[in-house]
Amino acid sequence: MNIGNFVVEVIIENKPLARDPEGETIHRNLVLKGGYSQVTSVRAGKILRMNVEASSGDDARQLVQKMCDDLRIYNPAAHTCWVRIVE
Repeated sequence: MNIGNFVVEVIIENKPLARDPEGETIHRNLVLKGGYSQVTSVRAGKILRMNVEASSGDDARQLVQKMCDDLRIYNPAAHTCWVRIVE
């Protein structure tokens, strides 16, 4: 079996209806004051980038998704979590 090295990103954001104080602050204090009134909102989040050894990109993605769920890297009641292969 060939093992490859894959870069996997985990994107964690507040759910759409949840308040996002960090994003609101960035929007109000940086974006609007900086003169970019065309930007109507900002949502902040987190990106985790991991190097994973696996037999395929799909296996790497599934492993990281399982790890995030099992280890409670995010709170499913408050956050959305996407896992994607970068390379």
